Amino acid sequence: MNPAKPKPRAQLDRKEWIEAATDVLAAQGVDGLRVEVLAKSFGVTKGSFYWHFKDRQDLFNAVLQTWKEGRIRDINKQTTGSPGKEREQLHHVIDVYSANRNRKGISIELAVRDWARRDAQAAAVVEEVDTCRLECTRRLFVALGLSEEEAKSRSLLLYAYVFGQSLMAYDRYDSKVTDFRRWIAERIVAD
Repeated sequence: MNPAKPKPRAQLDRKEWIEAATDVLAAQGVDGLRVEVLAKSFGVTKGSFYWHFKDRQDLFNAVLQTWKEGRIRDINKQTTGSPGKEREQLHHVIDVYSANRNRKGISIELAVRDWARRDAQAAAVVEEVDTCRLECTRRLFVALGLSEEEAKSRSLLLYAYVFGQSLMAYDRYDSKVTDFRRWIAERIVAD
């Protein structure tokens, strides 16, 4: 009886390399992004990597671009609503971004931000995403009738809250933590 031959690995595409690199980034940071390690995890040679990328920096650029496009697409989706429903849309944004449902997303966000502390290109991408997020919610606050200055302040407060609380382990702080979160959201969105 002949032992079963291993199935040949299907051709990897650029997107699969970027997704794998993003997973490694979330788990190990940018220093963990090594071509050899990624190739080994796929069971392919480094030659497969170089079929899709000029070099490691090309992969880095693709990871940053993919992250940026995804975050901008997401905030545009989350802040687009019907006129007259801006308050509900802002509450929705707070709910979506303060939910602890997507630990992988938070890990990726933190890894990209850590990367941005040491790399000018990553810092520029993070700044572009943050500016877009702030601008999208600023527009909602303006549509509610707040002044430009107040809208900018509230937008910054909203993001400081949702990203700050996502880093905290506060579930055991008080049994009414859900009520606290709702109260905070009301204060951020209030007239």
